Amino acid sequence: MSFFRGLSTLSKLRSRSGQQSCLSNSLRWIQMQSSSGLDLRSELAELIPEQQERLKKIKKEYGNVELGKINVDMVLGGMRGMTGLLWEPSLLDPEEGIRFRGLSIPECQKVLPAAIPGGEPLPEGLLWLLLTGKVPSKDQVDALSAELRTRASVPDHVYKTIDALPITAHPMTQFATGIMALQVQSEFQKAYEKGIHKSKFWEPTYEDCLTLIAQVPVVAAYVYRRMYKNGQMIPVDDSLDYGGNFAQMLGFDSPEMLELMRLYVTIHSDHEGGNVSAHTGHLVGSALSDPYLSFAAALNGLAGPLHGLANQEVLLWIKKVVDECGENISTEQLKEYVWKTLNSGKVVPGFGHGVLRKTDPRYTCQREFALKHLPEDPLFQLVSKLYDVVPPILTELGKVKNPWPNVDAHSGVLLNYYGLTEARYYTVLFGVSRSIGICSQLIWDRALGLALERPKSVTMEWLEKFCKKAT
Repeated sequence: MSFFRGLSTLSKLRSRSGQQSCLSNSLRWIQMQSSSGLDLRSELAELIPEQQERLKKIKKEYGNVELGKINVDMVLGGMRGMTGLLWEPSLLDPEEGIRFRGLSIPECQKVLPAAIPGGEPLPEGLLWLLLTGKVPSKDQVDALSAELRTRASVPDHVYKTIDALPITAHPMTQFATGIMALQVQSEFQKAYEKGIHKSKFWEPTYEDCLTLIAQVPVVAAYVYRRMYKNGQMIPVDDSLDYGGNFAQMLGFDSPEMLELMRLYVTIHSDHEGGNVSAHTGHLVGSALSDPYLSFAAALNGLAGPLHGLANQEVLLWIKKVVDECGENISTEQLKEYVWKTLNSGKVVPGFGHGVLRKTDPRYTCQREFALKHLPEDPLFQLVSKLYDVVPPILTELGKVKNPWPNVDAHSGVLLNYYGLTEARYYTVLFGVSRSIGICSQLIWDRALGLALERPKSVTMEWLEKFCKKAT
């Protein structure tokens, strides 16, 4: 894969961001577009043969190299610490946080095209980056945005399927049901039934994934409008980008809310492959289930309280603090409330992470957004106090490896400020975002011919016998 690097790259980046200061050292090696093609599929088709050969070489030369040891704690502890998946779009470092194809969130904010000068990155640009490993031009992003709008029409039967559910059903139940109803249009299923050669699996998968990514905001917006706005739908606006359109279909037209949605979708899009939703999508896809089936399964994992539902829990907990203690709660009162929560056998939602060992950079960029747009908001100020209060308490407990805030600790407060106050709906926003990362990997799963996932399981009796023998 060829990349354009060097001083001319940095000068372009400075011009793009309108800043004269030097970018961070890591940006010196940023992967820049070396072609002017506007068609994402064509760009991808050029990359696939080279990456297929790369994978063959890895298998041939390093197939027997050990990546680490597995102990009983890993088996019983949710497979934490095991290296067992190939996931191309992103990589999570415990100390540094997420990198999308090698780029940190601040770097993505600097180099990915935005809707307005100095604005937040467009999710379409991140999709291009995750699929190709290259930073797209504004023209390429605009072309992709236009293509997604042409794919966004949702069949009537999908709305009827959702309408068959009680309006009180959880938003994620309605959302996942809508995605399953989209499955009847799967190009991969049709091609597989006709006998497509496995070397071509990626092509109908690509078509399904691009259409799915285009349609999920429409389905998600329908669920929101059905539940909270008397079912009055707002159509796609052909003048808006992906994130902006999602916000306006929900019913929000504030320029700041459109910017927030662009940021939200971008930073929630992917978090490497081991989390529940990403792993589920990859696992189900490994059986050659089409992208609709795979993504619907991923959404059902995302709906769990220990995964995507956490962003809902954070805002509800914060509002409970305000209800019981008032907006002007003191630091000492907040400490007492946190201890009260922990001593009741509950967790403080929004703190800790299964991999990260420092403050989540997704939290940090949302904090910067809040400092810029809503510094005086009482809930934001409470979130800031929690940042000072909670980590020392969790550290004192001694049971938490990471006491720092994660992405969920901040997102609800931002959404609430701009009027999206229905906390039960927040995980749907997460689901829309996650379609970009999961679908990017599904395309590469099929392009690289990755195998059916089938790890070995054991019983407690087997563990007891094996360990006694080993010791």
